[in-house]
Amino acid sequence: MKTEPTKQSAVQRTWHLVNVKNKTLGRTAVTIAQLLRGKHKPYFVSHLDCGDYVVVINAADVAVTGAKEEKKLYTRYSGYPGGLKTETLGSLRARKPGQVVYHAVAGMLPKNKLRSRWLARLYVFAGADNPYGEQFNGKTVETPVVQKKK
Repeated sequence: MKTEPTKQSAVQRTWHLVNVKNKTLGRTAVTIAQLLRGKHKPYFVSHLDCGDYVVVINAADVAVTGAKEEKKLYTRYSGYPGGLKTETLGSLRARKPGQVVYHAVAGMLPKNKLRSRWLARLYVFAGADNPYGEQFNGKTVETPVVQKKK
């Protein structure tokens, strides 16, 4: 018997709905990153894009521990002198709630050429409404948290 290498044409993509209401941001971001990469599939290879589509709902209600709401900072730079801007997690959540989850998941993905493809299949919504309901065939799929093997 011979093991055939995985080809991009053999990858099958499914849709996952993740409800992050009252769930810890970092722990949920790990699960979402693994689904985007396709690490849960038996034919996973690191050099191909084997991941699935992930729709995140209730991003405005994601939980953080400790004093991260006031102390965690997000920075961005415009490229101009004096263009460095910082804001706390609380102000970013008030302005763009989906960006908090997006930044957490993006930080968990490897920094390589496939990263933009993975992030293109991540859809984050602040509330429970999303336009991708027909992808789940009318049922809500609750993605369990992946636990490490002992």
